Amino acid sequence: MTLIRLFKLLVLFSLFSLVACSERKPLETVDSVDLEKFMGDWYVIANIPTMFEKNAYNPIESYQLNADGTVATTFTFNKGSFDGEQEVMTAKGFIKNKQTNAEWGMQFFWPIKADYRIVYLDDDYQYTVIGRNKRDYLWIMARQQPMPDEIYNELESMLAGMGYDIQQIQRAPHQPIE
Repeated sequence: MTLIRLFKLLVLFSLFSLVACSERKPLETVDSVDLEKFMGDWYVIANIPTMFEKNAYNPIESYQLNADGTVATTFTFNKGSFDGEQEVMTAKGFIKNKQTNAEWGMQFFWPIKADYRIVYLDDDYQYTVIGRNKRDYLWIMARQQPMPDEIYNELESMLAGMGYDIQQIQRAPHQPIE
């Protein structure tokens, strides 16, 4: 076998391996989201944090439905400690799947719309999980904190079944509500 032929085979094998490893079944979303009920404040209980969320204390994600059908999103947290400076980040959600309202494009800056999928939502709209097809980030959120351990553990097991590396999930620090 010539060196060139061997090199071509190695390149071809590498490409097939990359494609096979990157092919993942898309995350299934919930069947339906009532956007009016979903709006409001959600405590970020745990996540696989983005670079902006590292060292975020008391993180809260807030949603408000705009007249044009987009979702104004505000993420607030204290930077570095419970007493740290409050940071505020805003984004706009675009509903991609109008039948379920569970697939969004989240735009922090134009023109990029990040994958945002509601993969879990309880019937009472008290607990939700937001995921991404890449399984690189996720957010476990609740209307109140702390989240009961049994619910958290069930959600973590569900996420492992979806292909998430649960070792990457970090609990978000929250001050107890008095």
